[in-house]
Amino acid sequence: MHNQNLLKEQLKNKINQKTKPLGALGELENIALQIGLIQNTLSPNLFNPVIVVFAGDHAVAQSGVSAYPSEVTYQMVLNFVRGGAGINVFTKQNNIHLEVVDAGVMGDFEENLPIIHAKIRKGTRDYRYEKAISLEEYQLATQKSHEIVQNFHKKGTNIIGFGEMGIGNTASASLIMHHLCNIPLAECVGAGTGLDKKGIEKKLEILQQVTDFHKITTKNPLDIALAFGGYEIVMMAEAMKKAKELNMVIMIDGFIATSALLLAYSQNNDILENCIFCHTSHESGHQKILDFLGVKAILSLNMRLGEGTGTALAYPIIQSAVNFLNEMASFEDAGVSKELNV
Repeated sequence: MHNQNLLKEQLKNKINQKTKPLGALGELENIALQIGLIQNTLSPNLFNPVIVVFAGDHAVAQSGVSAYPSEVTYQMVLNFVRGGAGINVFTKQNNIHLEVVDAGVMGDFEENLPIIHAKIRKGTRDYRYEKAISLEEYQLATQKSHEIVQNFHKKGTNIIGFGEMGIGNTASASLIMHHLCNIPLAECVGAGTGLDKKGIEKKLEILQQVTDFHKITTKNPLDIALAFGGYEIVMMAEAMKKAKELNMVIMIDGFIATSALLLAYSQNNDILENCIFCHTSHESGHQKILDFLGVKAILSLNMRLGEGTGTALAYPIIQSAVNFLNEMASFEDAGVSKELNV
């Protein structure tokens, strides 16, 4: 095992000896350094990349917090299976394995459908009137998500991304963010699936009533998850914790995935060492969470699709960082003069 401080210096030296001006590869150099430190080596590698999309429904979606009805979650899972969604296009393009998980979709899927059947319940309870998730359900979600990540790890995957599908889940993400980042609710609530100004105001009004009803005063992530979480958000959070435990590189997608990370981060700050933030979502609250965590995302493309699409698009850049570290010649190898003697 390398001493981490020594390894950091050795990695920086290796990066600086490449045939380029100092710092000329910008963020790629930071990514290469991070992955080298995660994998504890001067020659990191990415094996069997996977993106797992967790799907779940939210009872609160019926209240008008979303521009789309809940049936869309079910329909989109079928679209994933048929290969017709954005995430299918980008994972196929970049040779990333895609896995879809039914965490809590309202409809029933046929057993032979090629997804991971991990349904906890047909949608959460309506958090306007009660807690969304029970403790037993959280524990079951934890167990199932840990198994999913463990299985990929056993097959040799060392880099994993997470995406989600769930009508109403930006509302949950806003509530989680509000309570864990201590940011005013109005700054956490955005357009989600495409609400107009009036729709956003209605969403904020509903979520303010939810906040007043639950009266959560602590920053206990479990209390917050049970009150407002979705099964897909809870499974993402727990899957991220397991990926950290197994020392995998973790690709974080947009607003909802980052709110799931907040739950995991609140229990173990060290998880950030393994996280690469793939893009800045156009959903208004996302940049504020990134600022709260003190991190920077790779891409900024005004996207807000979810599904893990940001992670799929960022993966080739992450791969490029590892490749230059391993394959680019050093000044010495190439016989290139490093600097002008003046």
